[in-house]
Amino acid sequence: MALRPDLAIIAGAVPAATRVLDVGCGDGDLIAALRDKGVDARGLEIDAANVTAAIARGQSVVQGDANHDLADYPDDAFDYAILSQTLQTTERPDRVIAELLRIAPRAFVSFPNFAHWRVRLALLWNGRMPVTRLLPVAWYETPNIHHVTVADFRDLVRARGIGVEAAWYLSGDKPTSAAAATWRAEHAIFLISRG
Repeated sequence: MALRPDLAIIAGAVPAATRVLDVGCGDGDLIAALRDKGVDARGLEIDAANVTAAIARGQSVVQGDANHDLADYPDDAFDYAILSQTLQTTERPDRVIAELLRIAPRAFVSFPNFAHWRVRLALLWNGRMPVTRLLPVAWYETPNIHHVTVADFRDLVRARGIGVEAAWYLSGDKPTSAAAATWRAEHAIFLISRG
């Protein structure tokens, strides 16, 4: 099965023989790809049905909430933490990022970019919260509680002294350059590290 484009980028960037925690792992697609390359991958997932599906695939996944349960992991328990398309659903993204970098020296964080030109155009033209491929439901039924942009994320990590080791941007499912990523990228993936 083909991985979602952001997950494929992350899977390609995680070195073999490392320990990884995938926070918000869904049914474990990324964990399966990482295990195929010799990574000790584990997951934390809030949805019970996804946890059951991942366990049925032989994966080490526990049910938990990134907002509260990351505190149960010891410092430096992993080499990498992954938070893919979950940041915008957390209560306090800044605290979740701090927890990721406490339990691992590096973390991959990906999110839909709310400043993408289609989102901006929908707001300008219709005066309503947009419904797009990456933001597929109406504002009142979305799990997203914090709409984040590439510029917002860059500002947050800079203010917190967090390093950015790499960044990837997707327009549709294809890579796009960092030039004008704030409005061109539908999706951003950052590899961050302790400052």
